[in-house]
Amino acid sequence: MQDSVDRGEDIDVRRAAIGATVGNMLEFYDFITYSFFAIQIGRTFFPAQSAYGSLMLSLATFGAGFITRPIGGIVLGVFSDRVGRRPAMLLSFALMGGAIVVLSLTPSYDAIGLIAPIVVIVARMVQGFALGGEVGPTTAYLMEIAAPERRALVVSWQPTSQQIAATAGALVGVILSRTMTADALQSYGWRIAFLIGAACLPFGLWMRSTLPETIRHPSDPGPPGEGSGHLATARRYARLIALALMILASGTIATYVTQYMTTYAQNTLHVAPPLAFATTLVSNGLGIAGALLGGWLADRFGRKPVMMLPQLVTLLLTYPTFLWIVHAPSAMSLLFGFGLLSLIGSLPFSAFYAAFAEGLPQVIRGGVFATIYAVAIASFGGTAQLVVTFLIHVSGNPLAPAWYLLLAAIVGLIAMVAMPETAPSKVVPPINQEAS
Repeated sequence: MQDSVDRGEDIDVRRAAIGATVGNMLEFYDFITYSFFAIQIGRTFFPAQSAYGSLMLSLATFGAGFITRPIGGIVLGVFSDRVGRRPAMLLSFALMGGAIVVLSLTPSYDAIGLIAPIVVIVARMVQGFALGGEVGPTTAYLMEIAAPERRALVVSWQPTSQQIAATAGALVGVILSRTMTADALQSYGWRIAFLIGAACLPFGLWMRSTLPETIRHPSDPGPPGEGSGHLATARRYARLIALALMILASGTIATYVTQYMTTYAQNTLHVAPPLAFATTLVSNGLGIAGALLGGWLADRFGRKPVMMLPQLVTLLLTYPTFLWIVHAPSAMSLLFGFGLLSLIGSLPFSAFYAAFAEGLPQVIRGGVFATIYAVAIASFGGTAQLVVTFLIHVSGNPLAPAWYLLLAAIVGLIAMVAMPETAPSKVVPPINQEAS
């Protein structure tokens, strides 16, 4: 690997990692918070003859944000490889900030009619474009500033920041649902959650504007012999990319089904909103610990063991956990059950992020990572909540989310077994040698 070139000798790793992940956290807070308030947003912008119809329209708009994520991944990811990581991260953050302000301030359907849902859908698509170009450059940046023996731990701040964002969104939901009446939460409370994220935008822009660049020669198209740009180089890593797509599909289904638990607990299990938000809060809080622990373990024991073993445990625990929760939807079952799945399920993906980033050369790292991540998210994350809601509706079985999670876990585990080991402390596989 190009450690001496990637990392740079004058980078304060801790400060740079904080600057990158604070921006990442704020972007994911803005994007994910929508799912926590899907019911309220549906009633505000998508009035329908039934609660199910309103919710499905709201979730479809949530999914609209995923349509533009592959476009953002390609455009901003390639931009980060050619121009630099910092400009790409600044641009994605600015786009996200503008979209969240528009979304939070758009009047309701009752106030301005059809214009309201159109504006909301456009804002979600801009958010999707911005977030699609966020993950690749940020992950590449974190890997490039880290010492080889600490790459997985530093990279783990990418999924960790996402969990922090989701936890913050759930915490805001808990506070709002406990301090406001249902009517107030419906009327304007959900807007407060978005405006909190918008208030943090100047801080995030300042932090990112001070980041050091990790690409020393941004205008250099890459080493000789790598073909005509990203596509030609990426073809050499087709097997790694295909495996990564399978793992990301598995992970994003688990992530967005987990984020749906606030709505699932209220709409399907009929628990009170405070407990529903608390469930998501606890699950995401434990996910933070799992993501960091996964990175720490991956630096010590290698990427593959930390991917495969927790994934297998998750596969074995998913159905029994849902069975317990559905038949006894109490605070104990919800908090402990979903919390345990979140803790164990978050372990493999810090190791995976490091393995995928290490397996790609710097010249295509940001673009390929962003594109594959965005394609997986758009195809499977954007539809996960719609699929789960549909399965519950047509089957009448509240265990439907478990079926979808089991299928996703199996696909992810198969791909993890086939992934090459890329940890510097282990035997370097041929794919890593090509990246050097």
